[in-house]
Amino acid sequence: MSALFPALVPGPDDPRPAVRFGDRALTYGELRAAALRLTPRLAGADRVAVWAAPELETAVAVVAALLAGVPAVPLNPKTGERELTHIVTDSAPALVLAPPSAELPPVLAGLPRVDIPVEADRNTTTPPGPLPPEPDAESPALIVYTSGTTGPPKGAVLPRRAVAATLDALADAWAWTAEDVLVHALPLFHVHGLVLGVLGPLRRGGSVRHLGRFTTEGVARELTSGATMLFGVPTMYHRIAESLDTDTGLAKALAGARLLVSGSAALPLHDHERIAAATGRQVIERYGMTETLMQCSVRVDGGAASARAGSVGVPLHGVDLRLVEEDGTPITAYDGETVGEIQVRGPNLFTGYLNRPDATAAAFDGDWFRTGDMAVRDPDGSVRLVGRKATDLIKSGGYKIGAGEIENALLEHPAVKEAAVTGEPDPDLGERIVAWVVPADPGAPPSARELADHVAAQLAPHKRPRTVRLLDALPRNDLGKVMKRALHA
Repeated sequence: MSALFPALVPGPDDPRPAVRFGDRALTYGELRAAALRLTPRLAGADRVAVWAAPELETAVAVVAALLAGVPAVPLNPKTGERELTHIVTDSAPALVLAPPSAELPPVLAGLPRVDIPVEADRNTTTPPGPLPPEPDAESPALIVYTSGTTGPPKGAVLPRRAVAATLDALADAWAWTAEDVLVHALPLFHVHGLVLGVLGPLRRGGSVRHLGRFTTEGVARELTSGATMLFGVPTMYHRIAESLDTDTGLAKALAGARLLVSGSAALPLHDHERIAAATGRQVIERYGMTETLMQCSVRVDGGAASARAGSVGVPLHGVDLRLVEEDGTPITAYDGETVGEIQVRGPNLFTGYLNRPDATAAAFDGDWFRTGDMAVRDPDGSVRLVGRKATDLIKSGGYKIGAGEIENALLEHPAVKEAAVTGEPDPDLGERIVAWVVPADPGAPPSARELADHVAAQLAPHKRPRTVRLLDALPRNDLGKVMKRALHA
C-alpha cells in the first residue's frame, strides 16, 4: 500500500497550509514535525485513545498514531460515564492523548496521559526524523464506536485500506484535489468529521479549516476567504436555509463554493429547495456508516444520478451494492418503488467489531455487509434511502412504507417546523403510522386531520399518519440525527 499521507513526504520545510482550528494552524511541515515527535511515545502500544475535542491537537494525535501504525480510538468528550467506561474497558488503550488544557474525566484516570504540546514543538530546534515505514494495508487504523442504539456501543475496526479506498473514491466522485480548502464544524469522534473532514484533505494535500463551533457567520467568512468545500449535517444546513432570506452575504458565499455536501442523515426536501433557490447551488448527499465508511455519493461530473433532492447518488468506485428482500433474495428492479435492505461489499468495509466475533458474524451475509438501511433504486441506478430497517420501515395494511418520504411531505406543510415518523403496533393494520411534529407556531398547531389529508394528497392515502403527537423539539444526537427510540420512550 502507498503512503496514507503522501503530502507529508516532502519534509519539514513544506509551507503549504494543512489544518486550521480557529486562529491556530499548522503547515504540512509543522504537522509532520509535530506528529513525528509524538510517534516515539506510542511505540509498542496495541492502541491509543484520543480525546477528540475539536482542536488542533486531535488532528496531530490521529496523524501521529497513523504514522506509527498504532490504531487510534477517538473518544467523544461529551460521552457519559457509563458509556465511556464501556468504551475504555472494551478497547483497553495503552494511553490517552489529549490537549494540554483538557480536563479528563475520572474514568480515564488510570490511563497514562500524553499531552500534545503543539506550540512547544514550534520552538524546538531538533529536526524530526524520516517518516516510519508504511504499515500493512489490512492493519487497523481506527476503532470507532457505534452509537449503541441497540445495546452497548461496538468498536468497528477500520483498516488502513478502508480509509484510503473511501477517500480515493470520494476524490473520484467529487473531483477532490490538493487545491480544495474544506470548511466544517463536525465532531471529530465520528467518521464524518474525522475521516472525511480531516484525513480527507490531508490525503489529497489540500487543507481543512475547522470552525470549532458551527455558525452561519463562520461558514460565510471561510467560503468568502478561499474555502471551496463545505461539509455539514442536516441540522447545519437547516440553520443555513433559515438564515438565507435575511443574509445576502451567506447566500453569496454558498453560491461561490465548489461543493456543498450533506451527510449523516437525510436532508429534508424543503431545505434542499430553499438553499438551491437562494444560491443556485444544489447540496449533494452521500451515504455511509461507521462500518462501511462511504459507499454512495452524487457525482459532480454530471454522470448518473446528478444532484437531486432525496438521492444519495450511485455506489462509489470499488463498492458493490445490492438491495435484498427480507429472505435475502436480491432485488433486481430499478423502479424507484421496490424497497429492500442495502447490502454492500468492497475495500471500504471494516474488518469486524472489536472483541465481538458474534456480532461480526451476524452483520454479514457471506461477504455482504447487512447495513440495516432500507432503500429503493431509481432507473438510473441511484439510491434513495427510506430509513432504517429497525425504526423507519413501517408495514401497514400490507404495504412497506418508508418513514422518510412521509417526513418530507409533512415538512412541506407550512404549520410544521420539524417532523419524524415512526410505526407502532395496530391490531388492524399491523402497524400504524405515527407523526411526531414540532409546530411552526406552538400557539396554533396543525390538527391531525389536516396533516393526514396533506400527506394523503401528496403521496397516497395509505401513507397518511393515523396518529399525530406534538412536541417542543425532536431528540437528536451529536450529528443531528433524530433518536427515534427516544420518542417512544
